[in-house]
Amino acid sequence: MPMSASFESRLYPVIQDIVHHFGTPFHIYDEAGIRDTGRALKQAFSRLDGYREFFAVKALPNPAILEIMKDLGFGFDCSSIPELVLGRRAGGHGMDIMFTSNNTSEEEFLSASRDGGCILNLDDISLIPKVPEMPELICFRYNPGSSRTGNSIIGNPEEAKYGITDEQLPAAYRKARELGALRFGLHTMLVSNEINHTYMVQTAEMLLLLIERIGEQLDIRFDFINIGGGFGIPYRPEDKTLDLEAMGAEITNLLLSFEKRIGYKPSLYTESGRYMTGPHGVLVTRAINHKDIYRKYIGVDACMSALMRPGMYGAYHHITVPGKDISQGSTIVDIVGSLCENNDKFAIQRNLPRIEDGDILCIHDTGAHGHAMGFNYNGRLRPQELILKTDGSVELIRRAETLDDHFATLSFEQKKLSLSKT
Repeated sequence: MPMSASFESRLYPVIQDIVHHFGTPFHIYDEAGIRDTGRALKQAFSRLDGYREFFAVKALPNPAILEIMKDLGFGFDCSSIPELVLGRRAGGHGMDIMFTSNNTSEEEFLSASRDGGCILNLDDISLIPKVPEMPELICFRYNPGSSRTGNSIIGNPEEAKYGITDEQLPAAYRKARELGALRFGLHTMLVSNEINHTYMVQTAEMLLLLIERIGEQLDIRFDFINIGGGFGIPYRPEDKTLDLEAMGAEITNLLLSFEKRIGYKPSLYTESGRYMTGPHGVLVTRAINHKDIYRKYIGVDACMSALMRPGMYGAYHHITVPGKDISQGSTIVDIVGSLCENNDKFAIQRNLPRIEDGDILCIHDTGAHGHAMGFNYNGRLRPQELILKTDGSVELIRRAETLDDHFATLSFEQKKLSLSKT
C-alpha cells in the first residue's frame, strides 16, 4: 500500500484547508508515520546491544526531520559537507555521524574531522594517505564484485564506482593501523529499494565472514558492521512489503552465532533513508490544464523539479485524487509538468478518476528522494515542505524558493583574471 491508511485518514479530511492556507504545490510529511517506522526498526533489532540506525540525510535533508531522527536515538549518514552541517546542527557529533563519501576532496576530509569528528568510512584504499589525521576508529566500504548482484538503481557491484575490493581490504586495514587506527568497522551498500529481506540477511552474513577472516589475519576485532540502507518500500499497490520482523530475527541470529563461535559480537548499524521517510510523504499538486491530442494530458502545477524519480528512471509513484475514485468514472491520462522536457511526467497512461481543473492530486511516496533531488532547470523553483504533526497541526518546514533565491548567485563581487598574450 503506497500511502498508509493512517496517513490518508488524517490528511484527506483536512487537505482542502491545507491547500487553501499554504497553496500548492508542496511536499507534506507525516510525523506519526515516521516515528512508527523508526520504532519498528528498533524493535526488529532489539535483541542486539549496540544496534543503531544512521538516517541517510540525502533522502530528506530537512532539519525538522533530522530532529525527529535524533529524538528516536538515530545517528546521521552523511556524504557531503552540507549534510555534515545539517547533522551537526541537529545535535549529531562524533559517533552520531557516519561520513561515507566517494571521490572525496581534501575540503571534505577537513570538514569531517572538525566539531568532534565522525565515524570516517573510506571508499577507497587510495584515500588513506589523504586523511589529514588517521582517527582512532576507521571504517572501509566494501565492494564484493562479481560474487554478489546489485539492482537497477545502484547497478551490479562490478560496475559500481563504490568501495574496496576483497583483495584490497586486508592491506587497507593494515595501513590504517600503521597510521594510528585502533578500532575498525566494515560497511557495504549493494542495493537500493530492496524488498527481499533475504538479500539483506545475506549481506550481513557476507560482512561477518569477512571480519572473521580479516580479524584472524591481522589480529584485530571489529567494533561494528554496517549493512547499509536500501530497505525497500512498496511503491505500487500490488508490491510486497519488506518483512522487517523476519530480517531482524535472522540477522540477529547471525550475530549471536558469530559471538558464540568467535567470542565477541560487533555492533550492527544500518543507514536507511527511503524506508524511514519514503512512504510518509506526498507531493500535493493541483490540476491546472487539460490537453487532448494523441493522448489525454493533465497538467499540474508541480513539475519534475519537485520529483525527478519518474523522469529520471521511470519510477512508479501512485497517484490519488482526494474525494474521487475510478468507480465514479475514469480516464487514461498522462500527468505532466511544465518543463521543456518530454520526460516531465509523473504518470504515463495511468487509469485515474476523471480530473477537472482545480482538483487536488496526491503523488505518493515522496518522503525520500523527492524534494532532495530537486533542481532548477527552466528556472522552475522548488516547492515548500510541510509536516503533519502528531497533534494534528501542520507546520511549514521549508518555504518555497523565490526568484530572489534563484538569482542570488548572480549577485557577487566582480573578479577578473587578465592573461597576457605571449
